[in-house]
Amino acid sequence: MKVVNALGRRKSAVARVYVVAGKGNITINGRDLSEYFKEDALRYIVNQPFELTGTMGQFDVKANLDGGGIKGQAEAMRLGIARALCEVDKEAYRSALKAAGFLTRDAREVERKKPGQPGARRRFQFSKR
Repeated sequence: MKVVNALGRRKSAVARVYVVAGKGNITINGRDLSEYFKEDALRYIVNQPFELTGTMGQFDVKANLDGGGIKGQAEAMRLGIARALCEVDKEAYRSALKAAGFLTRDAREVERKKPGQPGARRRFQFSKR
């Protein structure tokens, strides 16, 4: 099997994911999964596409993560892995991944700060006198 690559994005995080048949090793920026994502919840998010499709331990994943926070990076990686699995075998995995919502890019971004106010929607306190 050749290397399949896919891109996942979430907020300002970008994950470039490379999937190849293997023993289930996941490497992120040259570090192991458990070393990069210390929390169990984040590791669970990354492994969700494999658990859903029943392919846990069948693919090696190498990912380059950039930008955003730790949660956004985990969700970007989930999208990248799901897209890569679709390229590996579209008929077998696509319907399950789509039903779980793993193939949908979450388009929500931080609203920009406007000039003359402290945040995107927040205003300075109004004073009548």
